[in-house]
Amino acid sequence: MTRSIDDLSSIHLDVLREIGNIGAGNAATSLAVMIQKKVDMKVPVVRIMDIEEVPGILGGEENVVSGIYFGMNGAIKGNIMVLMDIQSAKMLTGILMGKDPADFDENEVYDLDEMDRSALQEIGNILSGSYISSLAALTNLRINLSPPSLCVDMAGAILSVPAIQFGEISDKVLMIENRLFDGTQEVTANFFLIPDENSYGILLEALGVS
Repeated sequence: MTRSIDDLSSIHLDVLREIGNIGAGNAATSLAVMIQKKVDMKVPVVRIMDIEEVPGILGGEENVVSGIYFGMNGAIKGNIMVLMDIQSAKMLTGILMGKDPADFDENEVYDLDEMDRSALQEIGNILSGSYISSLAALTNLRINLSPPSLCVDMAGAILSVPAIQFGEISDKVLMIENRLFDGTQEVTANFFLIPDENSYGILLEALGVS
């Protein structure tokens, strides 16, 4: 039976939330090893939301954001996005490169240079890989990720592709809000899971909560 995100119950969300917790812990460990500095990730917030609501949490449709895309294939197919506003993206890459947080002005508009873009793709790899590894371990499903693709554009433009691609299946997405803290500053990175029309049923059956 084909299932969509609209069919997810509170029990399903609890299971996905636990996967988010495990993935966040793994991601924090991986990031800490990468930068040789302690990184804490607060308990992720997992929720279902209308895809039209997403630009609002990113500052509005015209706000420029960074989007890191991955394709999922194997037992589960679809897309993953890691989205954050440019200021957050710049601060996060600064954490990874050991920059002084006092150098950042939250009101300043930043450009992402090639080093920033490379770092963001690696961050996306770590976050997505941690969640997918946790999901695969709990479900015994084989799930693969494509190499990351980074796009910097207005939030409305970045979200138009998945909105069109999955609009016939559901107008909702599953979001995991990740808050990273290195002891001096906190940055939010939003993780979106957008499976295809057959994948929710496969996922829930594998989790034993269908």
